[in-house]
Amino acid sequence: MSFPQVEAFRGGKNLIRVVGHRGARGVLPENSMIGFDFTLSIGVPLLEFDVVLTADDVPVITHNHRLHAPTFRDASGQFLTGKEPKVSSLSFNQIQQFEIGRLDGHSDYGRRFPDQAQLDGVRVPKLQDLLDLINRPEYGEANLMLELKSDPDLAHDAAYLDRFVTCVVQQVRAAGLSDRVLLHSFDWTLLEVCQRQAPDMPSSYLTQLPENADDLGEDSSKAVCPDFRGQSEKIPQMVKQAGGALWCPYFADVISEDVALAKELGLCVAVWTVNEPADISRMIDLGVDAIVSDYPGRVQRHLSDLGMRWV
Repeated sequence: MSFPQVEAFRGGKNLIRVVGHRGARGVLPENSMIGFDFTLSIGVPLLEFDVVLTADDVPVITHNHRLHAPTFRDASGQFLTGKEPKVSSLSFNQIQQFEIGRLDGHSDYGRRFPDQAQLDGVRVPKLQDLLDLINRPEYGEANLMLELKSDPDLAHDAAYLDRFVTCVVQQVRAAGLSDRVLLHSFDWTLLEVCQRQAPDMPSSYLTQLPENADDLGEDSSKAVCPDFRGQSEKIPQMVKQAGGALWCPYFADVISEDVALAKELGLCVAVWTVNEPADISRMIDLGVDAIVSDYPGRVQRHLSDLGMRWV
């Protein structure tokens, strides 16, 4: 079965797709409406972002399961300190009391993105806000790589997983966008739920080998991702057997044989998260279908200099 939203991420001759990671995290606040709008406006119609469920079952766009201290500021303008509250313990209205438009430059996380603009008045968006944005006529080519963030505390709670997927899928369907959305996760069990509920929305399988270090200041994928020790060369086959249409590996894990095998199996290959020029060049040389980046403009520049396209 051919899915139009998979083909939107598939490359080709002189074509590698560019995917804005959390919008364009390197230059604008991550998972923000201004970041998404910017990325679409520069001719990058593919977005990757994270969805978590609030206490009142509102799908919101944020990466960590707890309010992220280096990016969340309270009503007094101070970055959070102490124990970070879980998104799932707060209502959407409570989460709206916090701003996410600045980075704490004194934190390890903040030092990773020295070029990110610092803005006020930016708040956690609902999934519905982004669906409304890409339903605008000028963004009719936009497609979404929607990551469902599986809570390790609830990963074995079948009722929770079912409710989470239902809340997301219902909103996508109501917006008329089921043919422009990939359902994307490290949690392969959660993706099984997605396939049962939404067989028309293809599954994108995120992977990371256990030997690679987690990114500073971010929730680890390893609590919910399968343990691939001793079977890394079989991952494309495992994705295909699980019903995946797209494989999204960590870029440092990938070698040319992996990409070749995945493509033989008919999988689309999108690598995350590629920011440094040398790494971008290596992914281009490997012939991946898509490059997910915090700096989509950097990838555009590399492709442009090589006479290649991204749309």
